[in-house]
Amino acid sequence: MKNYIGIAPEQTEILSEKLNLLLSNYQVFYMNTRGFHWNITGEKFFELHLKFEEIYNNTILKIDEIAERILTLGAVPIHSFSEYLVKSEIPEIKNMSKGKEAVRNLLEGFEVLIRIQREILQIAADANDEATNALMSDYIREQEKLVWMFVAYLK
Repeated sequence: MKNYIGIAPEQTEILSEKLNLLLSNYQVFYMNTRGFHWNITGEKFFELHLKFEEIYNNTILKIDEIAERILTLGAVPIHSFSEYLVKSEIPEIKNMSKGKEAVRNLLEGFEVLIRIQREILQIAADANDEATNALMSDYIREQEKLVWMFVAYLK
């Protein structure tokens, strides 16, 4: 039996679980980036302060899209920070004020996000879930460019 959007319940369950994992990682990534924005000091303060703000503003939009996609699939998005911390593969970063170290942490976070998004791409393709697939493709394309730029920044 399929739901109203035409995806089998067992597939929506698998997708929703993986999307909740992604949501948890995005929430921790968001808070880390927000902290980098608040606490950054040093020579590249202005440049990094603005970039971190751009990233966390973009991340909060993705968080909302992911949660709404989970709801569309008929599941409930995780919505407690304690559960995010348990499920997230991205560690919570505290009191980071050094620019290059913050950028390295962002790169490590993007590595996790991109990997999970690629896994979701495959699951969504198997389920003929074009909407989830499109979200993940858009996120990956955007983040790969950011990774390239941050790697160039660190050289």
